[in-house]
Parts: sequence; structure tokens; C-alpha cells
Amino acid sequence: MATVLALLSSALWGTADFLGGTASRRLPVIGVVAISETFGLCGLLVAAAATGAFDAPDRYVVWALLGAVAGTGGLLAFYEALATGKMGVVAPIAALGVAVPVVVGIGQGDRPNLLQGAGVVVAVLGVVLASGPELRSDGAGGTGAARPLVLAVIAAIGFGGVFVAIDHGAETSTLMTLVVMRTTCIVFLVGFGLITGREKLAVGIRDLPMLATIGGFDVSANVAFGYASQHGLLSLVAVLSSLYPAVTVVLARTVHSERLKRVQLTGVVAALAGVALLAAAGAG
Repeated sequence: MATVLALLSSALWGTADFLGGTASRRLPVIGVVAISETFGLCGLLVAAAATGAFDAPDRYVVWALLGAVAGTGGLLAFYEALATGKMGVVAPIAALGVAVPVVVGIGQGDRPNLLQGAGVVVAVLGVVLASGPELRSDGAGGTGAARPLVLAVIAAIGFGGVFVAIDHGAETSTLMTLVVMRTTCIVFLVGFGLITGREKLAVGIRDLPMLATIGGFDVSANVAFGYASQHGLLSLVAVLSSLYPAVTVVLARTVHSERLKRVQLTGVVAALAGVALLAAAGAG
């Protein structure tokens, strides 16, 4: 079950990231994040009310607040990097945030066996290669710009922090951890937008369906990850959930006709091989 949920979160995150990056190329990043997060929060509030999650002990609050800080910074940096840089360079750097929960998980006592360890190594390699990193300069100009790369590093750290925060908060309540995270994120972004310029929150009515989809997919991915982390090793679940760049690459190829390089195809195969190793080890 943990493997299925982790892979589901990966597919949802990959789709949300593709849509978010696409929307951020023509809409203000703060507006994209704030409104999509608001749609996601609506779904979480309904789920929390239906399941009685509001009555959960409040031990999740500190982790939710930490996750909100990490997640808000990570998403803003990631969408801005996708909008101003090259997806094939930005995505693998952001995906390396998986190193944060892997290290934390091992520090907490997770002890992957040899087969699982091999799966982690191969899957992480696949995440990087499937996203199409530039192994050498192609002289295309913007691919080596420093700003998108710095933003991608910030996003990686933020995403890694979110993984850890959700895992700890989920020990009390996955839904309430996400509710507090989203609420804090929205309050901060709306407040920041109103102070610095309302145009940063401006989006058209025709953009709302896409933003609603982004928010719904992102929240669903977080829920799937939260439950997966409670039924499997954090270090392994985090890696499986971080296969989302492969989904983004496929969508970019299908929708935007972006060509996959040989290194990207190699990465997809490596990622799938890593998933197979982890699934086989878990079944054993």
C-alpha cells in the first residue's frame, strides 16, 4: 500500500508542477500559488470535517507551521524557476530535495536492506536523468543562467523540509497538518501580495479551473504521501514520491512537444528500475 500511495503522490505532484510551471509563464507566481493553495484548502476542509479530523490533538501544529514556511518558499522558488529557466535543468535540482528526508529517516533509525538501498540509488539517479539535466553546455543561452538554478536549490531545500514536516505531523493527523500548512501559506501570500502590490495576485476567471486543478492535485499528493509515510520507511517513501519529474517530462513532451534527449530516456528507464527494486524489496 505504501508503494502505491507514494507513486500516486508522484504522479499528482508531477502533473501539478507541470500545470503550475505552465501557468506561471503568463501569470504572477504569487497569484498562482495563493489561489491554487486556496482551492486545495477547500478540499482539505471538507475532508477534515467529514472525518472528524478537527478533534485531533494539536501536536501537529508546530510541524505544520514549519512545513508552511518550507513549502511556501519552495513553491514560490520552484514556479519562478520553471517560469524563467529551463524545465530540464530546474526539475532535477528541485527533486534532489529527497536527500533531506532520506538523511532524516536514516537518522531516525530507518535501515534499508541491500535491495532497497540499490533501489534508492537507481531511483534517485533516474529522477535526475529523467528531468534532463544539461551534462554539458549546449550553448543555448538561458540554460546556464544562475538565478533559476539558485531558485531550484532553494526549492529543493523547501520540498525536503515539507516531506519531513508532513511525516511528523501525520503521526497525529495528516489532514490537519495540511490544513494548517495551507492556511498559513495562504495568509502569508495574500498579505504579502496586498502589501507589495495587488497585481501580484491578479488572475483571470478563465484561469481558475487550471488553478483549481493544481491545488487539488498538490493537496491530494500531500495526503497520499502522508499516509504512505505512516505505512512504510520514510527514506523509501520519499524517494518513490520524488519520481514526479518523470511525469513532468512526459507531459512537457506531450503538450508542449518538448523532445526527450537520450539522457532523459535513460533516466526514465532508471527510475522505473528503481521503482521495481523498491517494490520487490517491499513485497519481500
